[in-house]
Amino acid sequence: MNDFSLHPGVYSTGKSTGLLPMLERIWIRELKPGKGTIYIISGFATYNGGVRFFETFRHHVQNGGKIIVVFAGSTSQKLSSKQIVEEMLDCGADVLLINRKRLLHAKCYGVVSDDKPFLIVSSGNFTGPGMTQNIEASIMLEPPAINEMGFSWPMVIEKLESQNWDVYKPTLSKKEDPGWKLLYDESPTKVKLDQSQEVTMLLLLGHTDTVRINAPADSRASRGTQYFWLSKDAYDFFPPLTIRNARGIKATYSCIISLNYVDLGIVDDKCRVTFEAENNFDFRLGTSKLKNTNMASDKDLAAITRVSELEYELRIIKKDNTSYDVLLPHAVNFIGHKGKKYGYVDNEDFKLILGI
Repeated sequence: MNDFSLHPGVYSTGKSTGLLPMLERIWIRELKPGKGTIYIISGFATYNGGVRFFETFRHHVQNGGKIIVVFAGSTSQKLSSKQIVEEMLDCGADVLLINRKRLLHAKCYGVVSDDKPFLIVSSGNFTGPGMTQNIEASIMLEPPAINEMGFSWPMVIEKLESQNWDVYKPTLSKKEDPGWKLLYDESPTKVKLDQSQEVTMLLLLGHTDTVRINAPADSRASRGTQYFWLSKDAYDFFPPLTIRNARGIKATYSCIISLNYVDLGIVDDKCRVTFEAENNFDFRLGTSKLKNTNMASDKDLAAITRVSELEYELRIIKKDNTSYDVLLPHAVNFIGHKGKKYGYVDNEDFKLILGI
């Protein structure tokens, strides 16, 4: 069934409620690794836009499949990053960079496997915000509709390459080639935080978030690492998750941030944020300084404020705090089925509510 979605969570005609679920369907559930070709066309591309699928891409190529990627590049604008191109090449993809004075603005995603083509046309770029938080529209066409209109993914790529444009094919072995000059450095120290990213995540805490916080230090319940479990859609709230785990069977991707525990007066400059890429696909925020402090309980709010590209502040809003009832309605998105929720509020509004 062809699907349309206005996301995040605004309106959909089927089970695929956004661009990310659509891609999960055609690249994971509908695709046997190694069978066919995955296609990506996007004007903007960042590392966190693809982090959900890097392991899928690797397995696909290792089993004999292909990936063809078309990104836009520019020497004057931040369109696609070096980090996402490096990772896609490392996954085994063929990457084309189009250098045009007028932007490559198309966003199309798809696959052809066993003569069953899928096509997604979307306003969402291959970026963290484009995948999850921006208000985007996407339509997914299934094989009968695609075959009826005579659409061909190979012909699309052939026509793109035949245009009178500057097209580059970067490789990992020749980083000095001109195509790499069209890409920007997405390293956190190189990127200034966009005003739209100056937000506070409000997280309604659950038992798994707080059990170690309230447990005695020498108790069985205190064992293990203290985390806050976040939404599966936190791709655009954190820096690029470029640290891949060296141990373990299941792949994870992480980044290191500075977390100011405002209530404790402690700053952790080595706080780890982790995305579980092959397990439950959750984000988790390391909050080790809260362990055994009794600072937070079930149903309290954790307010995580992003103040710069790498700097965050954490405050616990207790249930009896006068600001709690004002902030709680901003947590509109459910996590799982046990009543845990999250949402965002602009930093300026957050400060006004708390009287900071």
